Amino acid sequence: MRRLLLFLSFAACAFAQSESFNHVKWTMTLDQATAAPGATVLAKLTAQIDSDWHMYSISTPPGPIPTTIKNLNDTAIAKVTFFEPPPVRKYDANFQSDTETYEGTQVFLARIELKKDAEPGDITLGFQPRYQTCSGTQCIPPRTRDINAALKIAAGTPAANIVIPAGYVEAKPAPPASSAPATDSGIFAFLALAFGFGLAAIFTPCVFPMIPITMSYFTGQRGGFAQALTFCLGIIVLFTSLGIVTTLALGPSGVVQLGSNPWVNGFIALIFFVFGLSLLGAFEITIPSGILTKMNAASNAGGYVGSLLMGLTFALASFACVGPFMGTLLAASVQGGKLRPVIGMATFSGGLALPFFLLALFPSWLAKMPRSGEWLSRVKVVMGFIVLAAMMKYLYSLDAVLQTGFLTRERFLAAWIVLFGMAGLYLLGFVRLPGISADHELGVSRLLIGMFLVVGAFTLIPGMLGARLGEMEAYIPPPTSGTGSAASGDLSWVENDLTGAFAQAKSGNKYVLVNFTGYACTNCHWMKANMFTKPEIAGVMKNMILVDLYTDGTDAASVANQKLEEETFKTVAIPFYVLYDQNQKVVATFAKGLTRDASEYLAFLNTRTAVADAPANAGLDGLPFHTIGGAPISPADWKGKVVVLNYWATWCIPCRSEIPEFNRMHKDLSASGVEIVGIAVDDEGAPIVTKFLKTHPIEYTLGLSTGMGSLDELPVTIVFDKNGNTVERFNGLAKPEEIRAAITKAQNAG
Repeated sequence: MRRLLLFLSFAACAFAQSESFNHVKWTMTLDQATAAPGATVLAKLTAQIDSDWHMYSISTPPGPIPTTIKNLNDTAIAKVTFFEPPPVRKYDANFQSDTETYEGTQVFLARIELKKDAEPGDITLGFQPRYQTCSGTQCIPPRTRDINAALKIAAGTPAANIVIPAGYVEAKPAPPASSAPATDSGIFAFLALAFGFGLAAIFTPCVFPMIPITMSYFTGQRGGFAQALTFCLGIIVLFTSLGIVTTLALGPSGVVQLGSNPWVNGFIALIFFVFGLSLLGAFEITIPSGILTKMNAASNAGGYVGSLLMGLTFALASFACVGPFMGTLLAASVQGGKLRPVIGMATFSGGLALPFFLLALFPSWLAKMPRSGEWLSRVKVVMGFIVLAAMMKYLYSLDAVLQTGFLTRERFLAAWIVLFGMAGLYLLGFVRLPGISADHELGVSRLLIGMFLVVGAFTLIPGMLGARLGEMEAYIPPPTSGTGSAASGDLSWVENDLTGAFAQAKSGNKYVLVNFTGYACTNCHWMKANMFTKPEIAGVMKNMILVDLYTDGTDAASVANQKLEEETFKTVAIPFYVLYDQNQKVVATFAKGLTRDASEYLAFLNTRTAVADAPANAGLDGLPFHTIGGAPISPADWKGKVVVLNYWATWCIPCRSEIPEFNRMHKDLSASGVEIVGIAVDDEGAPIVTKFLKTHPIEYTLGLSTGMGSLDELPVTIVFDKNGNTVERFNGLAKPEEIRAAITKAQNAG
């Protein structure tokens, strides 16, 4: 094994060519040797590109690596604007898009505006071009060169006439590759929930009986369409106003944090408890009759004002049954940003008002609707049990934030089992509450719904023993230690100790995954229970130091963690994930929060993933090999085989052209003990390679490295015999017959 590693590393290094692989010579001149403070100076950055080579423009479309120019002198320069000459733009089949290239001698211009308070004297103006060069058979990874020119600053120097030649354009990086606009699947799910709540509220005992009363009002009014629209507007105005008040009262940051506030969760739990008892028949909740009487009298005036006021009156009168829907919706909306309470309540009220609007347009539909009766009383009682079950979620949020540990997973699920079981037994006639007469026959619908609730209650029992409950894990307490691995698999998490996590990462040569999370954060719990337990995700995370930073507690650590997130990343949203390297440098962030796309989160984790046991899986200069999924690739797996090792990158045109032939070699030769291995060395790592594979499938073994190491050019292909000895090395694009000949030679060696 060690011998094979030695040959893999030595083969790449020993044959590295001694030349600089520059292929571009840069010089810099100024149009004037002296300038006054505040003056504008024109610099010419001349690139002499070797014959048969080219480099890419600053504004070339995505695909190849564009040229960039960095200013090295900020002390005397106020502003720099770069201009590039006309490039050659043509379609490149390898990138499946247009590219812009330069050949021969090209002159870039830099319009330099000096600071008005620049000190008189001699200074050096410097720039650093970074560029990729390619020929027909090779590509050189990006190189940098420092170029400079001397300038004397002297007051009173006449201003020069700066002219940008025709054909030059301001150099601006090309926009990212076009793609479908990103959509927040969470907002659509939230709006669907809000609209569904509005429709469901129609069938509550406070709302449904008002349908014929409301419709009779419209029959006595002129302009049915406009009157119905105005009535619905009254409903929407009232409920949307609640969302606006919530947003204005709390502000953007407060809205995001409201969902985890212990006082808010305690208050919502209390409200749900009161509503639940009311729905079960303990007492009635009503709006003061004086308010309703005055508003009803005003609505009797007729006209648009009357219809608007009637809509407001209807909304207030229905509050006793609509309240639980509103409470759940507001609690969910405040965790998603400052606009969610507004659009959430607007969507909810739209769903509530829609049936009234349609019935006003088509009054004949009213005769086809079911009449009020005992079924409404049954709906009310079942809603009471469900509201009490929802109350438990807010009690858990309160308990989690305060960290009392009282509402354990077992107690929580026991309460749910009883509440849902009681609702089912009530519908089946075993629990005597209003809505079901002693002699009332058990119908099929009531039987099926009752059985469904009882069965649902029984399915929660395994959760008390530590089993995972899928989507429900987001809303219930996680298992305590020793009861199973439902919460986050076998992953080990450091809690509220980022400094300690960095120390572990440094000593173990690992990356750090920071999870800005919350005790009462539903999405955070879902990710731990359902995403982090996926084998491909857990496999990568096991090689990292994992740290939970809670931001919604009442302790000093939560305050410090929230401040860190807000000041460093300009957000207080949770969950929010940050990937650090061993030197505490931010490598990547995942701001989407909850995602159900494992490949999306895996791509984030694999951004420059470092495998902990790099020496045991090393290839070129000790750099680790690993799969796109993050699993280590060991050269020991290739022992006893002829190995064709190809180093490539997505931005390398000759590399792209070799892939079809390597696919054919894999198909033809794998059965005879030949292993084709492609190692991608892209700086961006797994995300860009994954995207590349969608249009350029690779059928042979694919690995990633964490850099170029001592390679100066791509592609590089090395053929090893069965004992790990180098048979042939090809720098640049190689002919297929030459590689196959080397494979035959390797098969016959030893």
